[in-house]
Amino acid sequence: MKKRKITHIQIAEAFTAAFKKAFPIMAGFLFLGLGYGIYMTGCGFSPWWPVCMAAAVYAGSVEFIVVSLLLSTFNPLYAFLLTLLVNGRHIFYGISILNKYQGTGWKKLFLVSGMSDEAFSLNYMTEPQKGILKDWYMLWITFLLYLSWVGGATLGGFAGAIGISGIKGIEFVMPALFIVIFISQWQKESSHTSSITGWVAAIACLLIFGKTYFLLPALLLVFIVFSVQWLVNKQNKNKL
Repeated sequence: MKKRKITHIQIAEAFTAAFKKAFPIMAGFLFLGLGYGIYMTGCGFSPWWPVCMAAAVYAGSVEFIVVSLLLSTFNPLYAFLLTLLVNGRHIFYGISILNKYQGTGWKKLFLVSGMSDEAFSLNYMTEPQKGILKDWYMLWITFLLYLSWVGGATLGGFAGAIGISGIKGIEFVMPALFIVIFISQWQKESSHTSSITGWVAAIACLLIFGKTYFLLPALLLVFIVFSVQWLVNKQNKNKL
């Protein structure tokens, strides 16, 4: 089979199409990354820490969680299980998107390692216009989102080092970000069962296990509750 010849113009067209599609999410990543960088330097870390964390870990909420793990007595097993549980959904993302990534060649390595929730959604749910190179389009989507997150964390890290981190209450950046996200989700929900379950599980585990180790059991509890609920709903549907 004859190998296709790709021109710089085609690559540029794929970049333009990807940029237009990814731009709204890029803006969100930049803002969140900025908050993350400021938050981490506000906790006493060098500005290079959020840069390296964003570039190497690139795991969204896990990067925020890691800050508290680094500030407490480090427990490698707990950190591993917590990360696996929080980001375990990517296992199913990977299985779902296997067909999309076929034939991407050397690009597959970055498409896999750089996949986030948003990159998965854009690459899985959207198709580029006719004539746009699909593999390059997906690569640019993934790269632009990655660049936005790392860029935001870099700006936040060095802005925090310059003096922003000295502002009183800057450590509330992370809780504030998640509160805003929670309120946004709450307003979109038709039923608040999931949100209330998460709150109850988190508060209960906080009281039982303390603030250092409550997150993992809370996530496990939520997983068990939702699994049981799913099984009950499935059995009820089968009876109908």
